[in-house]
Amino acid sequence: MSRWLVVMLGAAVVGLGVSLTVWANRAAWLPDEVPYHWGLSGEPQTMPRDQAFWTLMIMPLVTLGFTGLAALLPWLSPRNFSVEPFRATFGYAMALLALLFLYLHGVIVAAQVGWVEDLPRWLVGGILAAMALLGNVLGKVRRNFWLGVRTPWTLANDQVWTKTHRLAAWLFVGGCLLGLILLLAGLHPLIAISPFAVAAIVPVFYSLWLYKRLEREGRLGEAETPPPPGA
Repeated sequence: MSRWLVVMLGAAVVGLGVSLTVWANRAAWLPDEVPYHWGLSGEPQTMPRDQAFWTLMIMPLVTLGFTGLAALLPWLSPRNFSVEPFRATFGYAMALLALLFLYLHGVIVAAQVGWVEDLPRWLVGGILAAMALLGNVLGKVRRNFWLGVRTPWTLANDQVWTKTHRLAAWLFVGGCLLGLILLLAGLHPLIAISPFAVAAIVPVFYSLWLYKRLEREGRLGEAETPPPPGA
């Protein structure tokens, strides 16, 4: 069992432990009406406390299912799209997402208990931090069906994949850091997350432009770029 799979299982177990602890102490910790969904305005929808068990369990169960899926994906990968050339980076990315699920679960439960206010700001902050860390390793991700900027053009050509992910890495990190600055400056979470939204969309159009340029120049058949050291 890889260390990243252990981290993912740990995140699921911790999340389950948090949920079960809160449920066991629901009479003392939870309000009569438990918030479970927050709209753009930040105003929550609620449900009776005694009906909140599965609401508390959803995210840990999702994390557990995601862990099983992450363990299965390398086996499911077809030839020429294997995650083995970047297995360490793949494991890191999957573990990072599992930890993001745990963070989101933690702040939502804290808001339900009454320990956290302005939940959307906490949620967006955690997402931006996690996506910045993910962007930091995007340049090491090789062509596959599960992780990265998977467009028809990146999947069709190694050059397009490699150059698109180098651009995406810079955009993810820069967009997320800018978003965190905007968030800390007090701007609305939707405004703060907008640089990341742009960073996620631009590589899609870049991959199309790059593919068509290489196609026009007759360079689609050039040798692929070798994986970077430590991928």
